[in-house]
Amino acid sequence: MGIRLRADYHLLCRAGIREHMKPLVLTSILVTLMTPPSHAADFVPLSLDGKWQFLADSGKVGREKKWYAEDCDRTKWEAVETPAFWESYPGMATYDGWGWFARTFRVTGVKTPMSVFFSGVDDEAIVWLNGKEVGDHTGYTDPFAVDVSGALRDGENLLVVLVKDNGGGGGIYKPITLTATKDLDKLLRGPFSTRPARKSAAWVRDATIYSVYLRSFSPEGTFAGLEKRLPELKELGATVLWLLPIHPVGAKNRKGTLGSPYAVKDYYGINPEFGTLQDFKHLVKAVHARGLKLIIDLVANHTSWDSELIHEHPEWFTHDSTGKIIPPNADWTDVADLDYDHRGLRDYMIEMMCWWVGEVGIDGFRCDVAEMVPTDFWEEARGKLDRIKQVMMLAEGSLPAQHVKAFDLTYSWNVYEALAPLLQGKRPVALLDQILKTEELQFPRGSLRMRFTTNHDKNAWDAPAVLKFGEDGLKLGMVLVNTLPGVPMIYTGEEVANDKKLSLFEKVGVDWNRSQVMGLLWKKLFALRKSHPALRRGDMARMVSSEPVFAFTRRFEKDRLLVVLNFGSTPVKTELNVGAGKWRDAFTGKELEVKKGRAVLELPKKGYAVFVQ
Repeated sequence: MGIRLRADYHLLCRAGIREHMKPLVLTSILVTLMTPPSHAADFVPLSLDGKWQFLADSGKVGREKKWYAEDCDRTKWEAVETPAFWESYPGMATYDGWGWFARTFRVTGVKTPMSVFFSGVDDEAIVWLNGKEVGDHTGYTDPFAVDVSGALRDGENLLVVLVKDNGGGGGIYKPITLTATKDLDKLLRGPFSTRPARKSAAWVRDATIYSVYLRSFSPEGTFAGLEKRLPELKELGATVLWLLPIHPVGAKNRKGTLGSPYAVKDYYGINPEFGTLQDFKHLVKAVHARGLKLIIDLVANHTSWDSELIHEHPEWFTHDSTGKIIPPNADWTDVADLDYDHRGLRDYMIEMMCWWVGEVGIDGFRCDVAEMVPTDFWEEARGKLDRIKQVMMLAEGSLPAQHVKAFDLTYSWNVYEALAPLLQGKRPVALLDQILKTEELQFPRGSLRMRFTTNHDKNAWDAPAVLKFGEDGLKLGMVLVNTLPGVPMIYTGEEVANDKKLSLFEKVGVDWNRSQVMGLLWKKLFALRKSHPALRRGDMARMVSSEPVFAFTRRFEKDRLLVVLNFGSTPVKTELNVGAGKWRDAFTGKELEVKKGRAVLELPKKGYAVFVQ
């Protein structure tokens, strides 16, 4: 995932922040990387950038061996500087995995609550201060903060960060700051938070997205196989079908038997596995006839090694110092990286996108690793597409800048990555408050985030959602992603709680005879969204509730809903101030008993309730 930040990595390198690691000669257990002492009154934010110690942990043994402890022997750790991607460190150019960072700093007389603010860590982080775990984070490009008040002490403090890189660029690649917790908003507030997001079409704002992996969706694995099941998708409540790449797959350096659909050979072609161009056009017409929309996956960052473009325009690809074309990162050996510094490549891509929308009739694109392609390209392309018709543009990424002109939707990795630690009781429900507050301070007003419980990457490389979260946890997650502000997405097979990894390199079928319990819940949630503008357009307000209950309301004009979620592993009883009026359970129709504006709810473990006023 972290490879989406490659552009930032190159920028840092060009700016001269390339690191030179060298062994340390130590006379004590930990070299003290000195920072000026800071004092209490009106605490001035303290930069923690600069010299750190670092050690790669390819065996993932550091946590077990307590490398975060104050008495850990770091004499063999190496000197580095942050911020930087660790690919710039000698010998680390192709490293993915775990890496440990450590440094000390001094403060005196601090009485106010304090936090360490991270502008960017790729991909995940766990943070210790003075040997005490103070927080963790998943969410890729999102900034985050950890409260260190319970661990901070007068004098010298030891800060240790474990970074887990899942692919591509890794490390602490943006600044770190020690600050008073009350001043966090100043650091979190991004340059786009006061700007409006681009205005999206009503059908985009109101969408419910179904992600179709054709190889697994039907026994045939074809466009015709999908077309036969359109009535089912319509009944489920999906309004937009997103098809994973439909283009021919390259043979050179192919992974697996069938190859990844993200190794595109011809942007104008159709993968013969799925049918012909005429078959696809027939599918598009059938989708539109049922009042649905269809978008396709666009892989604009790279092509297969035997693509039409690599033969016709090798100059449009990224080359190393020897002139050799290279992949986007060491892991993606089946694809070659495109270079958007070339005007010809941009013109070709925009013309191709316009052809699919104008001539074939699709309704937009889901743009793979959109952060690895310059935002100004997407903005130019969107301007041309808008002249043809209203489209949906979905970015696999979470850059606030993408919402200004180019994209309608970005991935809500932040909520997805919070689900597991919340359901496991490792993080308080206040984590969701922090995530949503950060969105508010980072993204343009009105930005749409795509919420999900899994996707093709997470299913294939991590675990099927029902195995990752458990059946009860998955249901709770489904309710959350369908009731938070944003647009919900369901992936192939989730309506039967698919428990298989759907390989991107092979054909793995879904057992559609499994229980339909999840499908019935998806159907109810999609119907609820359709009938209540509060879920599609409304504001969200948190309600006061005790751990582990997360409760909030959604309101649009006279339409109001109450959502109550128990992330705990035991039943809970919670009292909420719901105000005047009557509330009806959205699923059972039962009226909620309210006395003097207050209601007492009992929820089972991992239980949920949605009420309509």
